[in-house]
Amino acid sequence: MDPTDRKLLDHLQRNARISTQALAQETGLSTASVQRRLRALRDNGTIRREVALLDPAQVGLGITAIVAVELERDRLDQIDAFKRKARQDRQVTHFYCIAGEADFILIVMARDIADYEAFTHRFFFADRNVRKFRTSIVVSTEKASPEIPL
Repeated sequence: MDPTDRKLLDHLQRNARISTQALAQETGLSTASVQRRLRALRDNGTIRREVALLDPAQVGLGITAIVAVELERDRLDQIDAFKRKARQDRQVTHFYCIAGEADFILIVMARDIADYEAFTHRFFFADRNVRKFRTSIVVSTEKASPEIPL
């Protein structure tokens, strides 16, 4: 990846709807060259997907919870089962395996506290492998960016 690819990616991650012509102007490349580079970046997995970023409040999601989870056992099959469950659950928007006191950090979105409570019963209390979980409710989002610093 060269500096021109980084410049293309930086523009694209700020606005995925930017035209090929505008990207060409910003980088000094031809539109054909921009198209070739973008195709290569998609093909090699650098660009994983292009999505719309939604405002959670506008779609009825008023609660964001940051949850630290400790598992009961360190058996690989149980860890893998928990990972599968977290990856598949639509309310879990981010899922990290971490080093430290907890085993995992989850970012969970819910309509309201009752919806989050239902999530905890379904996701944590029903799982005998979850030793404990600690929840922090987000009071205000000061910065949340999907952009990668390039």
